Amino acid sequence: MAFATGVAVASNYYAQPLLHTIAESLDISFARAGMLVTAAQLSYGLGVILLVPLGDMFERRRLIVVMSLLSAAGLVISALSQQFLWLVVGTALTGLFSVVAQVLVPFAATLARPEERGRVVGVMMSGLLLGILLARTVAGALSSLGDWRTVYWMAAGAMVLTTLALYRTLPRFHEHAGLGYFALLRSIGTLFAQEPVFRLRTLLGALSFAMFAIFWTPLAFLLAAEPYHYSDATIGLFGLVGAAGTLAAGIGGRLSDRGKAGLATTVALVLLAASWLPLGFSAHSLIALLVGVIVLDLAAQLLHVSNQNVVFALRPEARNRLNAGYITGYFIGGALGSLVSAQMYQRFGWTGVCLTGATVAMMALLAWGLRKR
Repeated sequence: MAFATGVAVASNYYAQPLLHTIAESLDISFARAGMLVTAAQLSYGLGVILLVPLGDMFERRRLIVVMSLLSAAGLVISALSQQFLWLVVGTALTGLFSVVAQVLVPFAATLARPEERGRVVGVMMSGLLLGILLARTVAGALSSLGDWRTVYWMAAGAMVLTTLALYRTLPRFHEHAGLGYFALLRSIGTLFAQEPVFRLRTLLGALSFAMFAIFWTPLAFLLAAEPYHYSDATIGLFGLVGAAGTLAAGIGGRLSDRGKAGLATTVALVLLAASWLPLGFSAHSLIALLVGVIVLDLAAQLLHVSNQNVVFALRPEARNRLNAGYITGYFIGGALGSLVSAQMYQRFGWTGVCLTGATVAMMALLAWGLRKR
């Protein structure tokens, strides 16, 4: 399940190390190419709010299989596209249905024993983060072997094979919430109104993923330019550096099982803010870039796992809807971060990107500091 989660969510990130190549191939600006990341994040957020609650209505295995196949169809459209518009369409379709990852995560939490739920969620989030980060490495390598369309063909094949494995191995599970579809959607708003912890954790998740996107979206532009001049394959290797963040998933899960999610959150937010200091020197120092990547990804993952464990514990009978609301806010933050960072890089370069990220980090610390109010 963790592997499938990674394969599904990776579909939203293959384009990131290839943005400069896609921009040159389709003769578009860097800022316009960055819209691919925004389209992926917004469609993912839309899919979370509209599709993930279906887990409280339909049999889970069948829902997971259908969504996975539709995500693969979007990858095929992207592979076939000769115009930027069709690439956006394929990206949006893939993003919409790759939210199958967010059906798998609460499904795993439901199947887990209560005393191990934090660790299980940590394992699932490790798979998800590896999918996000290694997608860049895989995309860079495949693009160097073929072209950027090769990446989408291989991703579609991987998605289909993973779907077959899920069909053969997942247990059947059907737990109806007793509500119609539109009542399920309305109930997400009700949960936001009734649960202040839910609101706070969603805000923190949105701000943390905004920082994540602010860094990763324009990174390909930085590394393809002076003084680095890296190839797609080399740029993709930076995903391996960020994969160190998976270590934080297990730590966050264990701390949550011990009732220390608050401590994990504080540490994560401080590290997120601190990461922008070395990242600010990344335009001239590879060592500073590597240190900043590791700290940023460790902190983002630690916060995310802590958030999800706190949210899942609020109302066990509504985990899909809680996850839908949380992840919607999470990816709206990512979409806005991607959009803003591409524009900031176009206008103010890497310094503007880092100042934007540091500002968002301060906002997250302020929100956490004022939580008692």
